[in-house]
Amino acid sequence: MKALILDGSTEENFTLKIVHDVIIDEFKNIGWKVNSRVLRDLKIGSCYGCFKCWVQTPGICVIDDVERDIAKETIQSDLLIFLTPVTFGGYSSELKKAVDRLIPLVMPFFIKIDGEVHHKSRYERYPSLMGIGVLPNEDKESEQSFKTLVNRNAINFHSPIHTAGVIISNQDKELIREEIKTLLSEVGVKK
Repeated sequence: MKALILDGSTEENFTLKIVHDVIIDEFKNIGWKVNSRVLRDLKIGSCYGCFKCWVQTPGICVIDDVERDIAKETIQSDLLIFLTPVTFGGYSSELKKAVDRLIPLVMPFFIKIDGEVHHKSRYERYPSLMGIGVLPNEDKESEQSFKTLVNRNAINFHSPIHTAGVIISNQDKELIREEIKTLLSEVGVKK
């Protein structure tokens, strides 16, 4: 089993680093392979919105950078993890840019899912999705917005199972570990 972490931290953040390390430890404990992409260290271009990934080079972004590898790793993973500081209820700019560039993983055609219009899947299988946000202080509105965003992305990316949680900065490491274990169990990851 394989997991991919898209680490959207925009700078060194003590709590995000702890969360990242706890996730890695948990996967080592259960024998999963895990790859982590620290997005701020990568040169990823912004989506042009040109739709060439749908009509000119189906399934492949025309921007030739590391995001092509990230898209491939995403579709080959069993679990995709979005790790990010929560910014106005959403993802960091680094994670948002990477998520936008995953659009080639779906088709330009539409289907209805629960009465809503969404893009058709390009592949038979997609990874489950787990979003983990970090807030400096408790903020129920931002937390709810973040969880809603992860839920909407899970629908758009045809994730079979998804969950989202928010960790408050400066929480005890063992409390963080318990929250991570809970989130992992919610997406079906068990020891």
